[in-house]
Amino acid sequence: MGKDKSEKKEKKSKEVTEKVKESIVNAEDVNMEGAEVVKVVRKDRKEREEIIIPLEDLSPIAHPLAQKKLLKKLHKTIKKASKQRQVKRGVKEVVKGIRKGEKGLLILAADITPIDIISHLPVMSEDANIPYVFVSSKEELGHASATKRPTSCVMVCPDQKKKSKKKEGEDEKDDDYRELYDECCKEVEKLDQKILF
Repeated sequence: MGKDKSEKKEKKSKEVTEKVKESIVNAEDVNMEGAEVVKVVRKDRKEREEIIIPLEDLSPIAHPLAQKKLLKKLHKTIKKASKQRQVKRGVKEVVKGIRKGEKGLLILAADITPIDIISHLPVMSEDANIPYVFVSSKEELGHASATKRPTSCVMVCPDQKKKSKKKEGEDEKDDDYRELYDECCKEVEKLDQKILF
């Protein structure tokens, strides 16, 4: 019994393939009865939907909040830093880095609930003279730091000690990333000086 069914399926698939081959030669329409359709779905990484969060959902302590232009620079900096393993992700790693005296740029997500999770980080970073800025979405912050999970805070540490040896081509990449990091730090410090009500 089992062989009869498999033989019928093979025979039917051969007939369908022969019809397709004939139609390709004759350039006719094909009747695809009983043919299996295989869909190929491609996901483009650059075609991500922009996450829009209303102001009511943002934290009341989220100051200074990065605007669109600065936000793009920050995401680009975080991506380059995460490729070079110079990023600390999450509250635990960031707090440990600040306590050890590491310097860098602290980026916090403004849509974290409850806010008590990250409310101590701005105070710690001010005490350690580390510039900090809030971004609107934890999902975008996680995506920029090369993780699939949403991330509440990220600290970019460009002077972090590297375990791997440097190659000749990597020095140029590091310089480019360093310039972008310096630009972001300057803009964050300007934002911090402006008083917005």
